[in-house]
Amino acid sequence: MDDRSAIKKCPLFAGVTDQDLEQLAAVCRRREYNKGEVLFSEKEPANGFYVVVDGNVKVYKLSSEGKERILHIVHPGESFAEAAMFADGCYPAFAEPVRKATVLFFPKQPFIELLQTHTRIPLNMIAGLSRFLRQFAGQIEDLTFKDVPARLARYLVELAEDGRDVVELPISKTQLASRLGTVSETLSRTLRKLSEDELIKVQGKTITILDHDRLEDLAESSRESL
Repeated sequence: MDDRSAIKKCPLFAGVTDQDLEQLAAVCRRREYNKGEVLFSEKEPANGFYVVVDGNVKVYKLSSEGKERILHIVHPGESFAEAAMFADGCYPAFAEPVRKATVLFFPKQPFIELLQTHTRIPLNMIAGLSRFLRQFAGQIEDLTFKDVPARLARYLVELAEDGRDVVELPISKTQLASRLGTVSETLSRTLRKLSEDELIKVQGKTITILDHDRLEDLAESSRESL
């Protein structure tokens, strides 16, 4: 995917004109990172934000004991770290690719100057940040009210939101366990149970959804009903 295609695909820049697109492409810098290479660290000054062109990037926190908690997996065409440029101006978490990734980096000052003359872009940013707030609110709700089977079901439903029967996990099962707020052993048992119940079929990182309706029902169930 070239730079302009990645920018056009990003919801943050939906509806921009061709002229805006040219200026956005002129502002950004294309960068490549290897798996495990840190893009930024928590509390580091936020000097810009990113759009993923290829690969996946995990955004995560570390506990005082060094345990990783994945907050978000960023896919191609998605942006991250926009909000960090404002407020206290520091990144609130760590970010690194889960495999080799290509990203577009938008440096803070040139991008802010662009915002001042192109009103469509800040309006899109507000909508994009609102989506992230809803997403994180959903994560908090899942961790509070849903058990692991329901959290996993919701993750798979969202991964197959276009109605696909077969999906590929974009991250390892260890990373998925972290994303769901559990441990690898519990995730393995849950995958096995959903397979035995004929909701899904698991072959490595490939998941075949056998019963969309039942999986969606499980995704919506609360801790009390499990």
